[in-house]
Amino acid sequence: MFTPSTLRRTIEAPIGRAVTEARAVGALSRAGVIGWRSPRLLARSLVAMNRYGAAGGGIVNAALRHGERVGLTDDLGSLTFGELDRRSNAFAAGLVARGVPTTATIGLLARNHRGLLDASFGAAKAGLKLLYLNTDFAGPQARDVCEREGVDLLVVDEEFLPVVEGVEVPYGTVVAWTDSEPADGRVGGHDTLESIVAAGDPGERPAPERHGAVVILTSGTTGLPKGAPRAQPRSLAGPGAVVSKIPFREGGRVYVAPPIFHAWGLLTAMLAVSAGSTLVVSRRFDPASVLDVVEEQRCTGLVVVPVMLSRMLALADGGPAARNLDSLRFVASSGSQLEASLATATMDAFGDVLYNFYGSTEVACAAIATPEDLRANPGSVGRPPIGSTVRLYDDDGVEVGRGERGRIFVGNSLSFEGYTGGGDKDRIDGLVSTGDVGHWDDGGRLVIDGRDDDMIVSGGENVFPGEVEELLAAHPAVLEVSVLGVPDPELGQRLRAFVVVRPGAELGEREVREHVKANLARYKVPKTVTFLDELPRNPTGKVLKRVLRDSLVP
Repeated sequence: MFTPSTLRRTIEAPIGRAVTEARAVGALSRAGVIGWRSPRLLARSLVAMNRYGAAGGGIVNAALRHGERVGLTDDLGSLTFGELDRRSNAFAAGLVARGVPTTATIGLLARNHRGLLDASFGAAKAGLKLLYLNTDFAGPQARDVCEREGVDLLVVDEEFLPVVEGVEVPYGTVVAWTDSEPADGRVGGHDTLESIVAAGDPGERPAPERHGAVVILTSGTTGLPKGAPRAQPRSLAGPGAVVSKIPFREGGRVYVAPPIFHAWGLLTAMLAVSAGSTLVVSRRFDPASVLDVVEEQRCTGLVVVPVMLSRMLALADGGPAARNLDSLRFVASSGSQLEASLATATMDAFGDVLYNFYGSTEVACAAIATPEDLRANPGSVGRPPIGSTVRLYDDDGVEVGRGERGRIFVGNSLSFEGYTGGGDKDRIDGLVSTGDVGHWDDGGRLVIDGRDDDMIVSGGENVFPGEVEELLAAHPAVLEVSVLGVPDPELGQRLRAFVVVRPGAELGEREVREHVKANLARYKVPKTVTFLDELPRNPTGKVLKRVLRDSLVP
């Protein structure tokens, strides 16, 4: 039975979606992703998007509009958008010639280079499912994930052949990057991607039976990574949300430093290509080299994770201050929490061009902080962009007000469909949990207080380790810090801090404890402080707290 409120929501929902799509189209048009100058090209672009989905259609759109412009610069040199389009056509044709069915899943284990893009665009044009594997995997993890996800063909860099040695796939393994000279187009008994591209038909591909899909793995900071699948989005709200806040623009040059196998790297790489910006990548991250390339190539955008910013600012050669980086329109950070002190230091070094993207593999985009947001509250993640709804709920599922702490739930067109191995995130009112808790500040900006499963009860008091991490990260002698809860026979749980001291600085356990005691409640003072040379991190920069916990086991 329709109640007045149900009827109102039924009427308002399609109107709201139409308004969101219109705003997204406007943002994408300003960014240059959608071009209106030639109705003929626009029509062909729309046909490509309908035929291949967002990924495959995106490179076709870029090739149609900017075919002779450099689309990619990697460790091997440069390729135009037209060359990227033809290479992915040839790779898709090679997969068909190999007998790979449209129901197959490709496992991709590669660093940032042209082969990863060839596989990504080619899989989309062939209508295949593509699983992005983590370059940090050991053999057992790779075997477990590939078996769970049903991988039928592997595309891997030569250095990872030992990692996938025990993985059985019916359609074989293709080598995407070679460190040695291939003999007759083969490495270690496997075809190379380059040989498949060279032999394949570079002409326009027919429409596949269905749009391809991607599976992005969670970070696995607490256990085996889970697969978070997504169908090709049929809404423009996702990319429109990002470019409405972060100035991706046609004709720019965007250096994407994080691994593209992760959601943040993949999202920004695809946005750069779709906007007709040259995508700049390198197989390995080196802070000085990244800054040199940004300066030399006059990059307009730099995409990072927070630990990359820390390492750039810590360079002995002066880092950003020693280079002319005035071409940068944005430095976009995501992947892990951007501490307030690091946000301020980054803006002081690079200028007010820093954007903080908050989301997750499961919920995609939740909020984006602009430079104005970060100057007003450097610890915030800003506000929800176009098409994203964010609400905070208490433990009983009741929405909380401004200033009150609550569990963060997000809804948008890119939310995942549930984990491939079974299971799901908590959902309330159609919104998906991020696994974080936070609050709205007085300016309506979202602030993350910590993970909901990180909270400990110490002597009857609720304690979030993230608050202590934030404080210690701002200490002038601290380079990196992680705080977690450990069992305690008297208090139930207590905090333990893991600290990396800046080169040349001195800091002891007593100073750490006294600093926390002087700034926070007594029950938030870590009972133990462990000093490390570096924190264990995954390739996207997230601290592996499970590794820290395992190090405490006798």
